[in-house]
Amino acid sequence: MRQTELHLTDEDRALVDEIRSKGQHQAREVNRAHVLSSLDRGVPEAQIMAVLGVGRTAVWRTRAAYLQGGVELAVFDVARSGRPRQYGTDDEARVTALACLKPPAGRQRWTMVELERVARQEPGMANVSRETVRRMLKKTISSPGAS
Repeated sequence: MRQTELHLTDEDRALVDEIRSKGQHQAREVNRAHVLSSLDRGVPEAQIMAVLGVGRTAVWRTRAAYLQGGVELAVFDVARSGRPRQYGTDDEARVTALACLKPPAGRQRWTMVELERVARQEPGMANVSRETVRRMLKKTISSPGAS
């Protein structure tokens, strides 16, 4: 197997050693730090793969990321794009509080449709859907109208 040399700077080596020695990182970050450290010491890729239990592409990607952008890019996950949450924890708390209120007249407990209707009257929640209300309650392990 072809071995491409990789030499860490003294600062990068200190950062990699810090990541490897502290238990405050995710397992894949620690594995990537071990890969960089091993490559720096000239350990063959086959041995790195066997000892760390990672695949060849993980070793290659870690090396390529380091050469492209340094330790930060090689070890830590890049933030992924995604749709931001539409309703925050305050909105979830308001829906949960609504579900804890006394149900409408003639009902023993809230239905999702009724809870959705009442939640839509809250400021900033005009477009909330029944499914969103259900998911908010599921997070808090609440069931509408149960006491």
